[in-house]
Amino acid sequence: MEIILKKYLKAYAFLLPISISLIVLDQWTKSLVRANLSFNEVWMPIEWLAPYVRIVNWHNTGAAFGIFQGMNGIFLVLAFFIITMILFYFPLIPAGDYFFRTALSLQMAGATGNLMDRLYRGFVTDFVSIGRFPVFNVADSCITMGVVVLLVGMWIEERKTKDE
Repeated sequence: MEIILKKYLKAYAFLLPISISLIVLDQWTKSLVRANLSFNEVWMPIEWLAPYVRIVNWHNTGAAFGIFQGMNGIFLVLAFFIITMILFYFPLIPAGDYFFRTALSLQMAGATGNLMDRLYRGFVTDFVSIGRFPVFNVADSCITMGVVVLLVGMWIEERKTKDE
């Protein structure tokens, strides 16, 4: 029992600092936007950048890129499921698999950050607007980067296997 507990604590010592730091960053940036901009208000201190990059207070009740609007309940359940699966599965990942562990830490942060918004506000606050790309936030970026890190890690592992 003690060995299993140590394994879980060691695994969570990797997962939680990364995830919690990013969740704090996500919630802090969202609170700054909500405190300083009304819904749909745009802010850009450097005028010539405004067509390309701006901060906007936007509400999202769907998924990434604004798809599946109004399906907040489904995404609440999905986020709880994802977080539970990561917490359960994470200690089973080999300690040396940094790509997979980092990817899941990012995914955990993104799922939790957006879940907190859905639970407490009924929508996710998005605020980064780049060109015509859908508005997003730090949690969305964590989810996306988690996928990128996972794919890069898989690619590297595949290359290693082919070289052997």
